[in-house]
Amino acid sequence: MVQQNAQVRLNPADETLQVGVTRIRFLVTGAESNGSVATFELTIPAGEKSPALPHSHDAYEETVYGIEGISTWTVNGVSIELGPGQAVCIPRGAVHGFGNHGNVDAKTLTIVSPAKIGPEFFRELVAVLNTAAGGPPDRAKMMDVMNRHGIKPAPPPTPPSA
Repeated sequence: MVQQNAQVRLNPADETLQVGVTRIRFLVTGAESNGSVATFELTIPAGEKSPALPHSHDAYEETVYGIEGISTWTVNGVSIELGPGQAVCIPRGAVHGFGNHGNVDAKTLTIVSPAKIGPEFFRELVAVLNTAAGGPPDRAKMMDVMNRHGIKPAPPPTPPSA
């Protein structure tokens, strides 16, 4: 049943967060979509090799659409260069991370379905990063934020045997 008095507006979330070197601009959150989808722009500065540590999440798929520049996504060990007009769907449970190996900033549109993550997660990350005052963030606090939002950091790679 469609709500007759639902307010429809452009970019209902419209919040931009600077998380480390990346900028995240939420357009739609679960609050505006009855939990079905969250949508945000992600800007990755040129030359940022891996601003996001490899991680996975079991509660949602993440579809990433290239808008500008070329970002590199590593999904379950496979490297994918994502350019304008291209998309990659990251399935639940897949270990992934991203970077920008180019000399131009990259921008993507990320769609999370269902909307199990939103600006709250990124606000909490920013708070932990700000507390570190430019130094390494408190790992236990970072893990706590990630765990509470259903994000699992990937274990470090195992070095090859000699």
